[in-house]
Amino acid sequence: MSSKLLQDIRVSGDAPRHVAIIMDGNGRWARARGLPRHAGHRAGMKSVREAIEGAIEVGVEILTLFAFSTENWQRPVREVAALMGLLKRYARKEEAELTRQGVEVHVLGHLERLDQRTRDAVENIVQGTRGGTNLRLNLMISYSGREEIVGAARHLARRVAKGEIEPEDIDEVALADSLFTRGLPDPDLLIRTSGEYRLSNFLLWQTAYTELHITRVLWPDFTREDLYQAVLDYQRRERRFGRVTAG
Repeated sequence: MSSKLLQDIRVSGDAPRHVAIIMDGNGRWARARGLPRHAGHRAGMKSVREAIEGAIEVGVEILTLFAFSTENWQRPVREVAALMGLLKRYARKEEAELTRQGVEVHVLGHLERLDQRTRDAVENIVQGTRGGTNLRLNLMISYSGREEIVGAARHLARRVAKGEIEPEDIDEVALADSLFTRGLPDPDLLIRTSGEYRLSNFLLWQTAYTELHITRVLWPDFTREDLYQAVLDYQRRERRFGRVTAG
């Protein structure tokens, strides 16, 4: 797909290696059209494909999508059931296409909270896409940034109690290695749709120095052109990581 934005990205420098997206606005999109909330979630599925294909075109290595938070379990039972149904449908419908595009899917979060059929669908798409080399896709499901950090602290505390490590051995590297994202670079760019300015308990540790891009576009209306705009915005920034530049 030809795009001036894509051409601008390719002449502007390196693309972000790791992009994360908070996919927000499905409910508002549906409400504006007099539709039930689950219709917005269903419409947002095409935007997932747009984001994936756009990320591949740009040269992003890792795409992390906030699909379902632990707080989302508190939503009405019917909406939660609809979301789980969409997840199963996505896993069945998209596996072959993702494999063809070289996308390797990883599903991260407290998956023990999912029902067995949903866990099976998740495992199938993970196994079926294993070995993809064009893009690593992280789907964060039943995920909470605070719970993730608490879980990492408990893991390290148990290791201390067993005598495997000393308290002095616990540093940023040790804690990062105890998170769901162990072994991955932190996101370079975080995109949030729908115009909200908050992290919503997403990747709290990992986004310490991540560049933020907020767009008012609701998630079901998000296209690869919106992704390109965010990447181009990222390329125009100077990342200092708390340092100052000479001069």
